[in-house]
Amino acid sequence: MAYVVTENCIKCKYTDCVDVCPVDCFREGPNFLVIDPDECIDCTLCVAECPVEAIYAEDDVPDEQVQFIGLNAELSKKWRPIIEKKEALPDADEWASVKDKLDQLQR
Repeated sequence: MAYVVTENCIKCKYTDCVDVCPVDCFREGPNFLVIDPDECIDCTLCVAECPVEAIYAEDDVPDEQVQFIGLNAELSKKWRPIIEKKEALPDADEWASVKDKLDQLQR
């Protein structure tokens, strides 16, 4: 079972999670991060590091966000690995509490 990055990450892209990942399973898109399910070792370290609580175990993804399981798998094959912490997006704090922002995802 892998971990999944969900909607709360869109337009925030805090990378605290990347810094603690022992296997470099995060992939970076323009305004979102995903986890490569083939690389994730289910260590849970990233969950506590996410300031917007966007990361869930695959079995615990909220029902209204299950589409993110497939999105993580799909986009992780297209996007490049991110292995070091970077600054969050400039307006991340403003977007952190916004709901229903899937339409803001840039591929």
